[in-house]
Amino acid sequence: MGLPIEGVAMMKKSALATSSLAVAALLATGLSPALAENAMTAAAFTADQGVAAPDPLARFVPAADRTDHTIDYRHWDEALAWFVIPMGPPLRITPPPKAEPRLGTRITYGHTSRFRLEGNRIAFSMLTDEVRAALTEYRQDLERVGTELDLARLPRNEQLAYWLNLHNVAVIEALAHEYPLRTPAEGRFGTNDESLQDATLVTVKGVALSPRDIRERIVYPNWRDPKVIYGFWRGEIGGPSIQRLAYSGANVDTLLDFGAEEFANSLRGVDAWGGRLRVSRIYDEAKPFYFADEDVLRDHLRQYAREDVQELIEKNARVSYTIYDEDIADLMFGKGDPDLNVLCTVDETSIGAACTLAGAIPDAAAMRLMEERAQKLYRAWKRGIRTGMVIFGDGTDGEYGEPKEVR
Repeated sequence: MGLPIEGVAMMKKSALATSSLAVAALLATGLSPALAENAMTAAAFTADQGVAAPDPLARFVPAADRTDHTIDYRHWDEALAWFVIPMGPPLRITPPPKAEPRLGTRITYGHTSRFRLEGNRIAFSMLTDEVRAALTEYRQDLERVGTELDLARLPRNEQLAYWLNLHNVAVIEALAHEYPLRTPAEGRFGTNDESLQDATLVTVKGVALSPRDIRERIVYPNWRDPKVIYGFWRGEIGGPSIQRLAYSGANVDTLLDFGAEEFANSLRGVDAWGGRLRVSRIYDEAKPFYFADEDVLRDHLRQYAREDVQELIEKNARVSYTIYDEDIADLMFGKGDPDLNVLCTVDETSIGAACTLAGAIPDAAAMRLMEERAQKLYRAWKRGIRTGMVIFGDGTDGEYGEPKEVR
């Protein structure tokens, strides 16, 4: 069965603005300090005029005047619910359960990382050619929406949701087409044949963008709240978790809080060893934008940390940005178990008869991970820890009021 993401992202409440109007509106706005600095350092002088070329990313700086557009991501909601496997809340089990080899071999196939039960996974091994084609089509739909719509004049939450979804769709699509991979670092991606984070994966309003461009040149300079860092899925176990819902203007604040809580309380987010508070490398990446010093980072982590993690934050004086796992965030660590994975039948009365495919056997490496996941969820249930999330209200006018704006 194909993935139900064939539709185009739809606009409500107002017609699309033309790209020419979008550019005109953006030229009237000023650059944020961070983007202004990028523009000065990256500007090229034209030979005939001797003036600095404008920064192409300036068109994505949020404008002061807003329009009441919303973007409908219902097809992406359906897709995420289909191929994202929830792994449950972080339990900080130390040492983590040992990954045992299956009967008949001493080799352990599949994920063995101490973080393997943290963060949701994408079932890349189950994606068909039809699904991969649908991912490409949906990414192209989002590019068209971003090109035709006056993005900078959307409500801030709508802008943020767009960039988060576009980033994650592009990363998932890129990995799906290169799979199987044990780590995204093995592959070369995009039109520039680069590493995943620096690969040109999307083009919006004529501007070619990599995942790093979206994070560090569009979102981080223009949103002050550091919780935006938890919305970007990098395809690796060590990064923030992929949510099973698309980001929208109505839910982006809530989903980012869920992501922040999960990551800050996970072993891949915060740990301690040797008298140091060891944190993920993603905090080092975001440091120039959000964490001027270690105290600022500690204050941020305290907002989301449970009691046991709060204790680590208070007891360890120095911070080291050393935690990260580059393994792909799938179910079977790329190629999985080479054992028999298909079932076929043979007509015993015919010598040399061909084997007729009767069905597929789930990969043993993926089955082991899912069994470990079941044990983890049972342990969480025994502790009284919630294993899912519930969002009340839809973010529209009514009992719950307007959604909180992420600034």
